[in-house]
Amino acid sequence: MEKTIRIKYFTDKIEKLTYIDGKSDWIDLRASEDVTLKKGEFKLISLGVAMELPAGYEAHLVPRSSTFKNFGIIQTNSCGIIDGSYCGDEDMWRMPVYATRDAQIHVGDRICQFRIIENQPKITFDEVEHLGNENRGGFGSTGKQ
Repeated sequence: MEKTIRIKYFTDKIEKLTYIDGKSDWIDLRASEDVTLKKGEFKLISLGVAMELPAGYEAHLVPRSSTFKNFGIIQTNSCGIIDGSYCGDEDMWRMPVYATRDAQIHVGDRICQFRIIENQPKITFDEVEHLGNENRGGFGSTGKQ
C-alpha cells in the first residue's frame, strides 16, 4: 500500500526527492550546504528537508555506500532514527558526521539515504529461567570454520 510523506524544502538548491520504484528501497538525501571539515572535526550537515512521516512509521538514515570513499566522513551514530514526532516546520533533517580526513562537501552532494520502517509493535517481556532452544555457540561464532 502506497504511503504519503509530506515534505518541506528549506532550499531550492537541492533536487526534489523521488522514489524510483523497483530500483531501491532507499531514497538519497543531499547536503543543503557547503561544508569544509578538517580531519577529526564533527558537524551536523543540513539535508534541507523536514518531513511528516505516515502515522506508525519512523525513518532510518544511513550513509550511502560511497560516502566514506568519496568524502572521508562517517556517520557518528551509525544509523539515525527519525521518529514520527520530529515533523515540525523547523525540524530539518541533518546527518551527524565525523571527518576521517580533510573533507569538502558541496550543496547537492548525495551523502546519505533513508527509508521508512513501521514502528515496532507493542511488546511485553515474559521472564523465564530457560528459553529451551539450541545454543548457537556464542556471539560472533557463526564466522568460524
